[in-house]
Parts: sequence; C-alpha cells; structure tokens
Amino acid sequence: MIIKSVQQYTDVAIIEQVLAGNTALFEIIIRRYNPYLYKVGRSYGFNHQDTEDLMQETFINSYVNLKQFAERSSFKTWLITIMLHQCYRKAHKFNYLKEQTADLLPDNSSFMFLPKNHSNTDDAVLSREFNKVVEACLQQLPQEYRTTFALRELAGLSVAETAGAMNTSGTNVKVRLTRAKAMLRKAIEKTYSTEDIYEFNLVCCDRIVNGVMKRISALRS
Repeated sequence: MIIKSVQQYTDVAIIEQVLAGNTALFEIIIRRYNPYLYKVGRSYGFNHQDTEDLMQETFINSYVNLKQFAERSSFKTWLITIMLHQCYRKAHKFNYLKEQTADLLPDNSSFMFLPKNHSNTDDAVLSREFNKVVEACLQQLPQEYRTTFALRELAGLSVAETAGAMNTSGTNVKVRLTRAKAMLRKAIEKTYSTEDIYEFNLVCCDRIVNGVMKRISALRS
C-alpha cells in the first residue's frame, strides 16, 4: 500500500510517474478520487454495488487513456466526466428510471451515510433515518439537478468544473444548484451536513483500490 502521506504529489506529477512506468502510484489517484466518483454514481441513482462497478471501470478507463489527458481541465474534472459517461451509458443500457430510488445497503454492510461523530449505539437508528430521508429526497430530484448538487456540494467541484463535466454553462449550473437546494432544504439541510451525504467508507475504498490495481497489473502483463 502507498504511504499515507501523499499530499505532496500533485495529480500531474503522479500521472507523469505512472506514464513513466511507476504504476503503483496510481493507487494515490484511486484513493484521492474514490469519494468523488462514489457521490456521482449514487447521485445518478445507482445502488452501492453498481456504483462500485462503475468506479472501477472509470479508473481503468482513465488509466488506459492516461496519455490523452491534456490538462485543458483539471484531472478531477476529466475523471468525473468519464464517470458521468459511464453512468449515462449504464443507465440507458439497463433502462434505469430517472427517479428510481437507490437501494439501501445490506444490513451487514458499512453505512455510507453515517454521521462521523456519533457512538456505535446510535448507528443503527441514525443510519436508517438518514438513508431514508436523504436517498428518497435526492432521488426525487430531476437527474440534472441531482447531478449538479452532487458535483457542486458533495464532490466540491467549482461552477466551471461542473459546467465542463456536464457540458453546460456556468449559468445553468448556478440555476440548477439553487433549485436543487430549494427542493432539498426542508428535508436535509435542517438536520444533516452535506459532508455526511453519500459518504464513501474506507473499507469500500480499499476494495476499489485492490480491484483496480489487480486489473492494471493484468493489463501490463
């Protein structure tokens, strides 16, 4: 596993090293952007397992096409755009309903929505309540509002980055975000912070890292 102190590496520096043959450093990319891609997949209406599958495909796609990253946008935007394309194709391939409610995680899985500062004795009640409120409300939003909210508020993209990823204007991003917040405010913002929504668990992160790195090793072989 790559050492935890990886903030010294910029995305561009990592990409240069990976292209030069140091593929082990791609793990930094995976760990750095796992949470962002997860929020995108869940905001698109996919359940936990489908989202993980889409994330792996996105990382593999980005690795295979790494030479095509031209730095015209940030790597984060480029990667999220790939994830959005993966989500779009899967949604149309399997005829996912736009307003489909994402499946809750199995009882033996880590709850992705669990607020960070609560004791274990509160976990079951809080997670059930939070899952029901947040997922139900977010999935009722039209897709463009849901994705805009996820990219801006959950993934932390700027207006320009969100516009680039969604192939729209900055004005549209601002309008969609304002409307999305208005739709969600009563149900979510009174109780929970955006950091708690679509949280990607560290255990899940390790699973994605291991899966992607194994496939990268196979590609090199």
